[in-house]
Amino acid sequence: MNRLVAYLIRFAVILIGYVVAALAASAFLNIMFLASLGLMTDETQPAAQASLWFSVPFVALFVAYFAFMPAAIAILVSEIFGRRDWLFYALAGAVVAAVFLGFAYQTADANFEITDPRVVAAVVGCGMVGGIFYWLSAGRWAGSWREIGNPISPGRSGS
Repeated sequence: MNRLVAYLIRFAVILIGYVVAALAASAFLNIMFLASLGLMTDETQPAAQASLWFSVPFVALFVAYFAFMPAAIAILVSEIFGRRDWLFYALAGAVVAAVFLGFAYQTADANFEITDPRVVAAVVGCGMVGGIFYWLSAGRWAGSWREIGNPISPGRSGS
């Protein structure tokens, strides 16, 4: 029973971490594009800040949808191997973003241009921020479900 509870708790933590990562990636993407358009200056900041309250959760839905399968594979690998370092998650987020860009490039219509280097860098940075925020919320305890229920050996007795 302890094992089942540990699995369910870890699954809930993974879901919460994925939601946090999608929101962080969306916020980074929104701020990057607002800043590139020049809308983050002092005179336009109140309007831009108010628009972020709506656009960050809305774009997070798309980020979570398009990144789900590659992110699920990265999360599964991190859980199996028990990776708990932030660099793994940042690089995994970059790979997830690169996989998304590859799929978007392969399946896009002729008018959908995602080859601009600034857009590619923003999306890869978005993936890295999402990976780091996943690590902050759930990745630091990756593989902890395997430690529940295992007897701890006392080690050497010293005699």
